[in-house]
Amino acid sequence: MKIVTIPILTAFFLFCCFAQVSIADRPLKVFILCGQSNMEGHAKISTFEAMKMDPVTKPIYKQMVDSMGDPVTCERVWISYFTGGRDNMGEGYGKLTAGYGSRRVPAEMGEKIGPEFTFGIYAQNALKEPILIIKTAWGGKSIHTDFRPPSAGPYVFNENELENFKRRGKDIKEVKAEKAEQTGRFYGLMMDHVNKVLADIKRVYPQYNEKKGYKVAGFAWFQGWNDMVASGTYPNRDKPGGYDAYTDCLAHFIRDVRKDLNAPKMKFVIGVMGVGGPLDKYASPRYVPIHGNFRNAMAAPVEMPEFKGNVFAVRTAKFWDMRLKELEDKQTQVKQMAGFLKSKHQEHANKDGSMSAADQKEYIEKYRKKLISEKEEAYARIAKSNGGYHYYGSAKTMAQIGKAFAEALVSTD
Repeated sequence: MKIVTIPILTAFFLFCCFAQVSIADRPLKVFILCGQSNMEGHAKISTFEAMKMDPVTKPIYKQMVDSMGDPVTCERVWISYFTGGRDNMGEGYGKLTAGYGSRRVPAEMGEKIGPEFTFGIYAQNALKEPILIIKTAWGGKSIHTDFRPPSAGPYVFNENELENFKRRGKDIKEVKAEKAEQTGRFYGLMMDHVNKVLADIKRVYPQYNEKKGYKVAGFAWFQGWNDMVASGTYPNRDKPGGYDAYTDCLAHFIRDVRKDLNAPKMKFVIGVMGVGGPLDKYASPRYVPIHGNFRNAMAAPVEMPEFKGNVFAVRTAKFWDMRLKELEDKQTQVKQMAGFLKSKHQEHANKDGSMSAADQKEYIEKYRKKLISEKEEAYARIAKSNGGYHYYGSAKTMAQIGKAFAEALVSTD
């Protein structure tokens, strides 16, 4: 009996070809990611290393890098990312890898990740279909104005805002006209880009099988900062119900994107703003009512009867890096002490004003070394790449958020 052998490389080649055909033979699953700067993502790739130090994030890290420690490229996930400032909006696209976070030049690969990286990794792990992520994100944008959905109607200034404009000598007619021009602009940009990609999927994903088609399978929304801090729009934000207008606007947003995408039951996940971490860990109680009210307002659509079972909330505060927060609180104490010495505070060392600038500097350095260990500073050097409003630019945090979004949206049904 003659035995015919196939060389290993040939067999591997045939397997890969079969796998590609098999993948392309399935309907494409489309996921849309949208929001402001934290959806852009400010976690530098250099902060991946810190994930190895935590048993919770070490398994995620292993999914994010290859055997050489370099970021993986997802073979079944493609991404189109539309972002940029007023004068340099643009698109980057290709197979998903690290670098699709915040970018200086939209079309050029960057050095940061947002939630999209681990979202794609864990979606790929869970699904057999090819996956397309359409991501649109811009920093500093609100839902009350910039992302305002059509069915929410025009922005209406409250009495406090109008009185404030009058005190400042503003032309109310001009203010209203400017607001009308801004309202909903980024909702429109988002939908225009999504429709552009869906009209020519092969431009982004060349192996797309038009006969099999696509399904818009889910939408992730990660936004909030510009609404949370908008005391004019939400004058009672420190009181229960102070952010009800946000809940109402977000509910309109969910309805509108489903209508515009012809996906009435599309799964929708809300990334609830978690900057600052768990409320019971706040160093000062000053912002607890405001942040708590806002987080509850963001999550509130989940409880609406019309959204039961297909709208979910991911509370991102649980992914906050408390080690970085504790260090930040200590650094704040050092700055406060420097201020006490300079102002000759009566309860601190320079109350009689006898300390020279050099004496104060020496005192502060000793105070800092006593308060902050080298181990803490070493951790921050590898774990932090941005400010607290961007979750410290921590891959450890962004990776967990992206994974949680995928777990909320991805299903095998």
